[in-house]
Amino acid sequence: MERLILQSDWDEVLKEKEEKAWVSYKQGVQQSIHGSLWNQGVSTSGVPYVTGSDGFTVQEVTKRSITVSYTDDSVNLYRKFVAPSTSFKSIHSERKSVVSLDVTGGGLGVSADSEGKLRLWQTDTGEVRRELVGHCADVYTCQFFPSGIVVLSGGADMQLKIWSAETGKCAATLIGHRGAINDTAIVDRGRNVVSCGRDGAVRLWDVGQQQCLGTFQEIGGEVNSCCLGDVSATLSLEAGDQATSDREVGTEGKLLVLGCENSTVQGYGLQNRKKVFEFPTHGPVNTCAFLSEVTAVCGTQDGHITVLDLRNIRVPLQEWKDSRSAILCFCPYKGGFFTGTGDGSCFYVDSQFHARVELTGSDCDPVYAVKCDGSDVYTACRDSRIRKYSLAVCGESLV
Repeated sequence: MERLILQSDWDEVLKEKEEKAWVSYKQGVQQSIHGSLWNQGVSTSGVPYVTGSDGFTVQEVTKRSITVSYTDDSVNLYRKFVAPSTSFKSIHSERKSVVSLDVTGGGLGVSADSEGKLRLWQTDTGEVRRELVGHCADVYTCQFFPSGIVVLSGGADMQLKIWSAETGKCAATLIGHRGAINDTAIVDRGRNVVSCGRDGAVRLWDVGQQQCLGTFQEIGGEVNSCCLGDVSATLSLEAGDQATSDREVGTEGKLLVLGCENSTVQGYGLQNRKKVFEFPTHGPVNTCAFLSEVTAVCGTQDGHITVLDLRNIRVPLQEWKDSRSAILCFCPYKGGFFTGTGDGSCFYVDSQFHARVELTGSDCDPVYAVKCDGSDVYTACRDSRIRKYSLAVCGESLV
């Protein structure tokens, strides 16, 4: 896939007259074409007047975004680059990677770092409200329940923990994994949750009684990610061989998709525990997400993105690879998705599989998580920063 690459701190550099930011055009393994953007002055509204060189043209510029095109005899490509409205520096310690993140529409965020710190904070100011203390090692995954006042976390200590966001207290601990927990999914309102881990186990839990209700078999090794979708209107899932426990709530019609280290994406009926499909990928699958009732997306360690039609799993709807390194996370939005990568890129792919918007700020540091609260997008990065981007600035390019 062809792409434009812009200097990560372009918004700071181009504030000053005569200052330049570098820009490049890259297609596959071909040699990159380099150019510059430079500030030739500032308007009365404070917006810089920026021009380009060597085939690069600035179509539009604001304080937080710049739209750049590259044109030659065979290429006509544009991208909108969006700078963060806020960069939170003090939620986590400097030089500690932020490895997991979630936000609510109610103004709360939760994140975990490579030091094992799990913290609740305000999305408007970045003020830390609670530190959730109880895990014995690194925390790899954290997310809010639909209520927005309860948090689910898991990590290297093989424990799942349920936290009150109001008090910061741990309300329940779920024990059963024999390896680190890599990811979780919440069933409906959260009476049941799913976890997957390095022990190759995937478990369905009853939160209230802190018991495992069932496991998924023959996965074939470590499970890196999981996601749940309601496919009851589009796919028929067989009934299970045994009666369903009355402690299971909302599992009927749910498809569980797993991203696996053995280079497969696998689908299971959540209620019947039966495998529905297994799709071979180009490499270990780091992340997966539902885009709709009939489509899901997965990303691999070698940089492939694959969109699957769950009604016809044999042939991908779309598949591509570019030079963005490992695909680390997805956040579905308006039929498309944001994704973060190992080389620090964070971009939006629309429902037609076009990448038109890049979120800038990371200087080649991996983006481990990206989340949306309906008005802003948040990213978690190896450089210890949590960055916040306005969806309004991204504009029509996300439709």
